[in-house]
Amino acid sequence: MGTRLASWLTAAGRGALARLSVPTSTFMESFCQTQFSVMDTLRRAQGDALELFGFGPNECNYHIVSSGPYWRLREYTCGYAEMPLLIIPAPIKRPYIWDLAPSVSAVRHCLNHRLHVYLLEWMPPSGNGQQAGLEDYADHAISECVAKISSEAQRTPPFLMGHSLGGTLAAIFCALEQQSVQGLVLLGAPHCFAPGSSQFRDALVALVPQTALGAGVVPGSLLSQVSALASPNTFIWARLKDAALGIMNPLAVEICARVERWALDEVPLPGQLVADIFQLLYRENRFCQGSLLIRDRSLGPSCIQVPTLAIVNTADEIAPLKTVRPFLDAMPIKATRIIEYPGEAGIGLQHLVLLAGRQAHACIWPEIVSWLRSPQ
Repeated sequence: MGTRLASWLTAAGRGALARLSVPTSTFMESFCQTQFSVMDTLRRAQGDALELFGFGPNECNYHIVSSGPYWRLREYTCGYAEMPLLIIPAPIKRPYIWDLAPSVSAVRHCLNHRLHVYLLEWMPPSGNGQQAGLEDYADHAISECVAKISSEAQRTPPFLMGHSLGGTLAAIFCALEQQSVQGLVLLGAPHCFAPGSSQFRDALVALVPQTALGAGVVPGSLLSQVSALASPNTFIWARLKDAALGIMNPLAVEICARVERWALDEVPLPGQLVADIFQLLYRENRFCQGSLLIRDRSLGPSCIQVPTLAIVNTADEIAPLKTVRPFLDAMPIKATRIIEYPGEAGIGLQHLVLLAGRQAHACIWPEIVSWLRSPQ
């Protein structure tokens, strides 16, 4: 996907190359892949500069207990823990948004409430991992992690918790292996991608042509550019407005700077995974329609029968209520619950409020822990 979509995004440069003897499409694919890879490096350097000023991640101690060609499993240091919890971050960017700072750390909150926390960290793909697709991420990687956790926790199945597309991956796994988990927590995680479900979805489908989908490794900055084009209000104007309004609040300035450092920390993704997400989920809405084919099985909401809690930020344009409620309404189990949160200022990106918002940590996370102790 990466090189062809990059070529399409830089159409202005294509005309200037038309007179070259080298075939234009081949040259542009190579040129644009290099261009966005360099942009990844430059953006990470900007993030490193912010870290030098004290705005880098401040993560809890952990060790690696398992790994694969595009993932590794973290286990966090804890004392007495009552139940295992596996966190599934979105595969885009680094996972420390879950553990950004002591005052806004989902990982710390869970550890402080005696949960045995594991986190599936998506790594830059290497070797065979460069060809990994949706099935590899939603099935193979999560399956290995769940098996490892269950073996270490006296075969106690873990809860799964995911944010954004990480929650979507977690739900797909639950549709495959619901007997392997105790319950599912979804944070700003879209599952319904029907036309009109979100402005971001409609803009993304209109923006990315099907012919742009292919193979290769996709630079993270390419996805950042596409997202900004699909929703400039979310990724540009609202961020600037939020930063301006919070300029007199030192805590807001700190959180916004840390979020910005995270946003600059680009990670490449397998092109097949990006192609599957764009085509099978966003364009064709297969998971919500019950026609997502994994392991030769058609998956959808009717396949999930585990207790499920969904938190929706109503101010979030990426995963509004319309991308969540239709899916949960179609699930056969009655033990589903949706908590609506109105959002908050001082974060930069509303899509991250549930993980990095101070008020969200005060109001929402106690409810999440309470639900984990008694899912219903």
